[in-house]
Amino acid sequence: MLAVPIFLKAIRLLVTDPASRALLGTTVLTVLGGALFFHRVEELSWVDSFYLTVMTLTTVGYGDVSPQTASGRLFTTFYVLVGIGLFAALISEVARAIIEDK
Repeated sequence: MLAVPIFLKAIRLLVTDPASRALLGTTVLTVLGGALFFHRVEELSWVDSFYLTVMTLTTVGYGDVSPQTASGRLFTTFYVLVGIGLFAALISEVARAIIEDK
């Protein structure tokens, strides 16, 4: 239960730092862009599109939803390469904010 207030405080700190805010915004746009792509190209529901996006970028990949078209697979290949870096950078910034605030 204690983790939630610490996480929310870290997010607040990220939003006040311009560089971190840009990273957070880029990550959010990347997730929304991926969900939009999967919704349109793979014809998935919005929920499945968002789910596939998050499972892909976090490298969890349960395998229950996956791209079925060649376009979707090509997009996902490059999307993973860009998105994992963004997620890693964002997680690093959240950790930094939590550590520096203590």
